[in-house]
Amino acid sequence: MMLKVINPNTTASMTAKIGACARAVAGPGVTVHATSPSRGPAAIESHADAALAVPGVLEEIATGETAGYDGYVIACFGDPGLQAARELARGPVVGIAEAAMRTASYLGRGFSVVTTLSRTVGQARDLTHQYGVAASCLGIHACEIPVLGLETPQARTSILQACKEALANDGSDAIVLGCAGMADLCHELSTELGVSVIDGVTAATVTVETLIRLSLTTGKLGEFAFPDRDRVEALLAETPLK
Repeated sequence: MMLKVINPNTTASMTAKIGACARAVAGPGVTVHATSPSRGPAAIESHADAALAVPGVLEEIATGETAGYDGYVIACFGDPGLQAARELARGPVVGIAEAAMRTASYLGRGFSVVTTLSRTVGQARDLTHQYGVAASCLGIHACEIPVLGLETPQARTSILQACKEALANDGSDAIVLGCAGMADLCHELSTELGVSVIDGVTAATVTVETLIRLSLTTGKLGEFAFPDRDRVEALLAETPLK
């Protein structure tokens, strides 16, 4: 089984971190390749960033289909391009926000999300409604660290403090980390906080693997039927992004 984990931003160090976390939970016989687009934003922190990332994500799906990948993970908490990617792919495509929030909903009465910047809180809230888990999401908290700042030594301290405040204020049973750049922190945060801390990269990787093992994929008889692949690839080639 071959899985492609797509980091929608172009920061290579984050792609490497995401790939390592995904490979750590992949089952026997599963090959995980982590990739990022050759063009697009270095970090995704706004609606504009997310929109600009979508062509690169769809290019990665298109090349993955040619290479014969069995399934895909979109490793950005906004799940940019998820529905379009599901149209293009033969196998299942799972976004990390959906996987993380659905996983957290199994673990208690409710969960809190700890994300990066305050400006992303509304987007995360919209996703809870889109995925049908709004009643389980008891709060969304920003640690006010930009995405690329997550790689600094002081980031862990700020994220831990935001998690503690979320648990105290929300009475939640689990924490969802609201950025793929936090993927490597979930186990140590779980130990310190005494609750499950869910990273969407690992949750989505295991979810895609499970769907493939069950021979399940996106329905292709209606909304998610394959679009005209030649037309899509031609339009992507014309998109003037750098």
